[in-house]
Amino acid sequence: MSRHVAIVTDSTAYLPQRTMERHGITAVPLTVVLGDQALEEGTEISTRSLAQALQKRHSVTTSRPSPEVFAQTYRRIAEAGATGIVSLHLSAELSGTYDAAVLAAREAPVPVRVVDTGMIAMALGFCALAAAETAEAGGTVDEAVTAAEKRAAGTSAFFYVDTLDYLRRGGRIGAAQALLGSALAVKPLLQLDGGRIEPLEKVRTASKAIARLEELAADRAGSAPVDIAVHHLSAPDRASALADRLRARVPGLVELHVSEVGAVIGAHTGPGLLGVVVSAR
Repeated sequence: MSRHVAIVTDSTAYLPQRTMERHGITAVPLTVVLGDQALEEGTEISTRSLAQALQKRHSVTTSRPSPEVFAQTYRRIAEAGATGIVSLHLSAELSGTYDAAVLAAREAPVPVRVVDTGMIAMALGFCALAAAETAEAGGTVDEAVTAAEKRAAGTSAFFYVDTLDYLRRGGRIGAAQALLGSALAVKPLLQLDGGRIEPLEKVRTASKAIARLEELAADRAGSAPVDIAVHHLSAPDRASALADRLRARVPGLVELHVSEVGAVIGAHTGPGLLGVVVSAR
């Protein structure tokens, strides 16, 4: 490892593999429990398998990494030459991943700063990239943490889902809210707020909801330099079309990523998800 400060995140950052390799970022996998099988996100379960299981209403849950998995990761990174580690994770409101990392950090052979970014998906990924770029430039652990926190403060995430039922099943949204959405036959728009996935608006049709998602993202981006990520689950054509429209509409766009979410987020949102992350440079 060429630099002294190493960056760790988790698999819900959904960073492209080549990007992680280029910046030396390590991602610790969360687990998807499908029936009686515990499968690591990113290596042992595909999004297609997940979507099929959800559509058949099979039991699907998710689980944080164990503290020992984090401990092994920190030891391996220290043995490779790192003298400090910044460990950046999805919102503690959504997962126990942060808590597991904190437990492991206490026994790590080098100092580890564990950060609850309050983010998820590429909202988390952009934080990890900011920290990695700071570390690559010779920054300290504290400077890398500050860069990640600054990036988080300037990042917003908006989501469209076909139904709130999957979020209800996973306990990520209230049953009353999910029932109301179903009863009114509306298409929900959600946002990441205070580390939680919260209802934002209810729109009558899918096409109007996606148009509104685009409008929210463009308004949030404004004309300042921003990076944008468009996520989807089993909706590649919708995602590609939305990305093209945002590319034409956002004057300050620096980088635009289009990717399918992994099994952990997919288990809670269901097929048809579209998400847009807007992150100020």
